[in-house]
Amino acid sequence: SLLLRTSVGLLSFSFLAVAIGSDYWYIIDVNKANQSDLEDLSSHSGLWRIREGQCTVICISPVTLLCILGLPADSHKVIVILLPLSLLLVVLGGICGLVSSLARNPSLLAGSASYFLFCLFTLSGLSVYVSYCQRARELLEPEILASVHVSYGWSLGLACLSFSLEVTAGLLLMLAARMAHLMGHDHGVTIIAMA
Repeated sequence: SLLLRTSVGLLSFSFLAVAIGSDYWYIIDVNKANQSDLEDLSSHSGLWRIREGQCTVICISPVTLLCILGLPADSHKVIVILLPLSLLLVVLGGICGLVSSLARNPSLLAGSASYFLFCLFTLSGLSVYVSYCQRARELLEPEILASVHVSYGWSLGLACLSFSLEVTAGLLLMLAARMAHLMGHDHGVTIIAMA
């Protein structure tokens, strides 16, 4: 139904927007036994900034962070371009899906479905991000890794959920295209039979 397709599209957009704006993509928890009570070295980061400690917010240029870690700046540029671009494309795909759903045109519905199924910017951005984080982790010394726990946060989970909802929206649009095609075909047979 139109309501289901619209809801799935809106959820996909909302989850991706929240994920892009949040700061829980990557979490570093420092072992409490290795630090004094006065300092909290744990941190969590988003696509745009890193938050260290309990209250301190450090806005750091992604390029500066890459230089500190010894990684090429191109990886982060790809991530911060692909994911916001994906958000824009979800909006455009949603508009196309809504128009094609209202028109009940099988060709337009199939085109909108293909757009969601083959427009893989979210998946590409997520893949580059995970690869980027793995490379950064490999640069750390084993002694450092022994005293910290590194994990992905809920922001990455929301972005993954957004991608799965994009695929679901594409499949729902493909189903709607098939149903519209069958209904149009049955309607044509009925008209021929009446003549």
